[in-house]
Amino acid sequence: MPRYFMEVSYKGTRYSGFQKQQNANSVQAEVEKALEIFYRKRFELTGSSRTDAGVHALQNFFHFDTDTAIDDGSYNLNAILPDDIVAKRIFRVADDAHCRFDAKSRQYHYYIYQDKDPFLQGRAYYVPYPVDMELLQAAAAEIKNHIDFTSFSKRNTQVKTFECTIQQSEWVQEGDCLVYTVKANRFLRGMVKGLVGTMLLVGKKKIDLEEFTAIVRSKDCTKADFSVSADGLFLVKVAY
Repeated sequence: MPRYFMEVSYKGTRYSGFQKQQNANSVQAEVEKALEIFYRKRFELTGSSRTDAGVHALQNFFHFDTDTAIDDGSYNLNAILPDDIVAKRIFRVADDAHCRFDAKSRQYHYYIYQDKDPFLQGRAYYVPYPVDMELLQAAAAEIKNHIDFTSFSKRNTQVKTFECTIQQSEWVQEGDCLVYTVKANRFLRGMVKGLVGTMLLVGKKKIDLEEFTAIVRSKDCTKADFSVSADGLFLVKVAY
């Protein structure tokens, strides 16, 4: 049966996450509903990356199989979809292509702002205290020295391994925001928020770099800080 990829972007504030779930609205549920309204048949979507509640995406993908003739109907779907979800394109792929398992890497950005700004609210995390940029960079560089990120995975996960290959990990100043960029072959549940929250402890000088390294090596998620909000977290690219 023919297979298609759909590229989407969304503001995740109103959703329980990317993947469909019971008793909560999700990006997947809204996209499936829009497809059903337009094509008058049900579609079963598979997602490439499971972003958590409140997380945004500039780029994410679904795939689906159908015998229905599909053109790039994104214009019509966008007329049906909520304003905070955009179908960017739909395109035919090989019948065995898989949007999740064929992905080579995923890249996230996390935005932090330190001066009160109503235009950044909901799109970045407000940190109204001094943060040492050099210490943040040192912690970000240390992350690349490790492959086991058990300490930064939330509990109740069904993954078989906690190993991830980190390809990029760095902080930059971008306008009024501090921006953390992390790129890896895969991510664990809550991993980016755990990394950012724990690096901020270093940047605030609440722990030093040796203590940060010890947290990574401990393989104990109770030692990491997951308290930062989802507001500043964006999935920006899925590479195939």
